[in-house]
Amino acid sequence: MNKLIVLFFFFILINNCSLNENSKLWKDKQKKLSSENNTKEVLSSQKTIISEFNQNLKLNLSFISSNNNTNINYNNDGSQKYEGELKKTGNYKFSKFERVKQIDFKPIFFNKNIIYFDKKGSIIKYNDNQKVIWKKNYYTKQEKKLNPKLNILLDKENILITDNIAKYYSINAVTGKLNWSKRNKYPFNSDIKKHKNQFFALDYKNTLRCYEIKDGSECWNFQTENSFTISNSKNSLIIIKDMIIFSNSIGDITAVDIQTGLINWQLPTQRSNIINETYNFKTSKIISDGNSIFISNNKNEFYSIDVTSGTTNWINKIDSNITSSIIGKLIFAVSNDGFLYVIEKNDGNIIRITDLFKNYKIKKRKDIYPIGFAIGNKNLYLTNSDGNMFVVDLQKGTITRNEKVSSNLVSKPFISNNNLFVVRNGSIIQYN
Repeated sequence: MNKLIVLFFFFILINNCSLNENSKLWKDKQKKLSSENNTKEVLSSQKTIISEFNQNLKLNLSFISSNNNTNINYNNDGSQKYEGELKKTGNYKFSKFERVKQIDFKPIFFNKNIIYFDKKGSIIKYNDNQKVIWKKNYYTKQEKKLNPKLNILLDKENILITDNIAKYYSINAVTGKLNWSKRNKYPFNSDIKKHKNQFFALDYKNTLRCYEIKDGSECWNFQTENSFTISNSKNSLIIIKDMIIFSNSIGDITAVDIQTGLINWQLPTQRSNIINETYNFKTSKIISDGNSIFISNNKNEFYSIDVTSGTTNWINKIDSNITSSIIGKLIFAVSNDGFLYVIEKNDGNIIRITDLFKNYKIKKRKDIYPIGFAIGNKNLYLTNSDGNMFVVDLQKGTITRNEKVSSNLVSKPFISNNNLFVVRNGSIIQYN
């Protein structure tokens, strides 16, 4: 009997110590096997190291034809007429924005006038002597406290406005008088585009909306996949071949029929879990040459996409949410770490890379990033987050001048009527 009891307890001991999956011996073995055989890297944080390439190559720019008649619906400024001395000739003042981290709102250049807005949403029209012609505000006292940021577009003698507090309206560009005012369910997060009697904008729910210009009534809307966070990047859209092509906050590129709002094609550019990372996801504006569209992002991707089918022509590893520019068969792009790329448009080959930030000390360079650029004749004008503007010789890729515009926030440069303009917080600076 005693032997049976001893054998019984011995059996239990063996079972608990070696056969039970919860035992320490089993756990150690499982941990070792898992470590040796099942290790998988879920997310890689490797960053591509960029260096200059063909930096001594001189471009033949004889094909460049500068003009100011750019196709606004393609978002491609190309090379515009500007050969001034970069001498400051004007200062259009407005009350400074509050709680703003970037200035990505384009002024309206209307004849010789400039139209912009201030921190309370007042729309201001200036003459060419920097004098205020009129100043109009169509916000309530409570709405003004929200510091509305406006997207504005000129339509003949009217101005179309959408904002980040879900309001959209139209005013007369000559008098400033209100034509009509309406409200959307969600704030807007894109530029405005117009076609015939309709205009289009994208809201924070990644919904493209079509409105009638005459009264603001909605024609149709198209919902794309929503994200769980508010994007830190402004979405863009273009109009081409009876289609509206737009980007949303999770990296989808979508083309819909301009009359019906029905989808033609859609191209996802990011993995599915980007939905949870949209605050850090930033894209450039979409630009087009009429046959392909081009867009880049801060995930080291530069896309060329066929307009008709939505198929990818090529992808290049360029980390940039700065809007690029097409001139002839070349694309000019600036990366987020200050490298100027010259790319062959048709096949994506990079023919030159020059480091525009090479004169910054290493410690300072880490905190500086480009804002945007404009091309005037054969020079590129690049503004940076430290308030400096570089003048770059496109043929050589070298900096010929550095202009201090501001000590803090600045916009990208804009060219109009052979003048160059930069918006800083509180004023628009004009250069001849």
